[in-house]
Parts: sequence; structure tokens; C-alpha cells
Amino acid sequence: MTKKTNWGIIGLGKIANKFAADLQLSETSTLYGVASRSLEKATEFATKYNAKKTFNSYEALVHDSEIDVIYIATPHTFHFENTMLCLRNNKAVLCEKPMGINSTQVKKMIAEATTKKLFLMEAVWTRFMPAIEKVMELIDKKVIGEITSIRADFGFRSEFNAESRLFNKALGGGTLLDIGIYPIFLSLVVLGIPTNINAMARMTPTNVDRFCAMLFDYENGEKAILESSFEANTPTEAYIHGTKGTLKIHRQFHQPTAITLYKNDQETVIELPFTGNGYFHEIEEVNACIRDGKTESSKLPLAFSEQLIQIIDRVKSEIGLTYM
Repeated sequence: MTKKTNWGIIGLGKIANKFAADLQLSETSTLYGVASRSLEKATEFATKYNAKKTFNSYEALVHDSEIDVIYIATPHTFHFENTMLCLRNNKAVLCEKPMGINSTQVKKMIAEATTKKLFLMEAVWTRFMPAIEKVMELIDKKVIGEITSIRADFGFRSEFNAESRLFNKALGGGTLLDIGIYPIFLSLVVLGIPTNINAMARMTPTNVDRFCAMLFDYENGEKAILESSFEANTPTEAYIHGTKGTLKIHRQFHQPTAITLYKNDQETVIELPFTGNGYFHEIEEVNACIRDGKTESSKLPLAFSEQLIQIIDRVKSEIGLTYM
């Protein structure tokens, strides 16, 4: 029997709860340890998700020799220091997106992982969803021909609260880092790096974006029209147009259960449900990489994460968004 991967979790909020629930579905995983600054919170979380150990500090968790990989689910602005803590203590890392708050941080994280020969991956769970895997397959097979444009949006209504994670600059608030990263991810995985970026935003009193509209231009004239918003419940769909047809990724396109192929005046709906909360698929990818001695995923390599944050930095510059 293959040895199970022992997971640790740092940051025990909403996403960590969903992730831990999916760990229970993985036959190749064990939730070994969870850490919070509050021992009471860690104990409650451990009981709920059958973790073997609880820790009242992140430092204590990373020093446990039994843990193979650590999932970091803290607010955006803590990703860098939490990841570096793990890597410096020889722990593999799955870090929630965005991996860092800027390119400088991400480059340092990648350099540390590379030097230590440790596994590191950004937790862009969407890449491993069955529906997205199918989209990539259809694109690779040129089923819709050459890609000409992408349109993708992600928006939900949230009332302004200066202390909320969504609007607090100190926690990396704003639509761009929280949800705008998904349309940008799709544009990058399909079309690559844009040659030109135009972006506009509406800002909050805390100086983060509550709405962001982006237009990307590419070397061969392809276009990506992308949008993120805390002002409205948008369709949250994606369309990939090609010279021979169109692919629609249904709502919510970042965790889709179906896609539609439009070709030759016909519509073909392909149902592709995900397992659990959807985090299961990236968990299995990480487990397989660690089992095989890989230091990065071929489906979501570190170079991709570096390109992703570089594009985000360019958008930040366009809309006047700064963090630190």
C-alpha cells in the first residue's frame, strides 16, 4: 500500500474548512496537523476533520517531522512569510492564491523552494477541475480552431466593510487578488502573456478595487476581456472563441460542472462534475507529485505562477493599486 501524504494546515478559516473536508475524501491523504494562534480554534478544527495533532503556533507545526506538505490558507498578505517559514524548515507547500502579494515575493518563494529542492505549488484549484481539464484537451486538439478571444467575469455583491478581508488593504483586499485572479488565470492558461494591458477600476475608501475591468491584447491580435466585481452578482461565466467554434464554461466558471461546445450550428453540453468541494483534485495532484519526487506540477508549474503575478502587477500599476 502506498504511504499516505501527511498534510498540515496553517490558517483555519472558511477555505481551510472546505479543503479539510476534501482531504477526508482522499485515500492518499491524512490530515496530520492543524495550526492556529488560538489552541481552542485548532482543537475544534482538528476534532471536526479528524486531524491527528493540534498546534497553537505555526512554528510548532512546521517543526513536526511527520508532516510532508503544508497547505497555507491565511489572508493574502501572510502567504509570503508563512510559505518561507515552511520552506526554510524543509516542508513542501501548497499555498493559496495569490502565492504572493507581488512578483518580488513570488520569485523569492520559488528561489527558496528550488534551492531546497522542495515541492511548491500555488493553489489555483480551478486548473485541476475535470471541466477545465476537458477545456484544455479540446483546445489542444484544435476542436474550436485557433483561439481569437476570451471573455470571463467573476463578481458577487458584498457590502463595504473596511475591516473585512475583502476590503482591508492590510489583508490584501480588493477584487483583483481575490477573484480577478480567476479570469486572468484563464487568459494566461489559454492565450499566454499579453503584450498590452489596459485596465480601469473603481476604488473603495480603503484604496482597494471594488470593480476592475481589463482588456488584454496579444501578439497575434487575440483579445481577452476580463472583469471582477464586489458590486454585483455577475454571470461568472467564461467564453473561449475560436476560428471554428466556441467553448462556454458554465457558472461558476472557476468551479464548473459543465461546459458547452458551440460548433457547426450545434450545441453540445458536456457534464463534468467535481468531487467534494472541488479541492480534492488539486490535493490528488500534490500527492502524486510528492509521491513521485517532483518539486512542481507540470500542470501548474512555478513559471506559470510567476507569469500570473507579473500580469497582476501590471494590472495593479494600471489601476493605481498598491499594497506594501
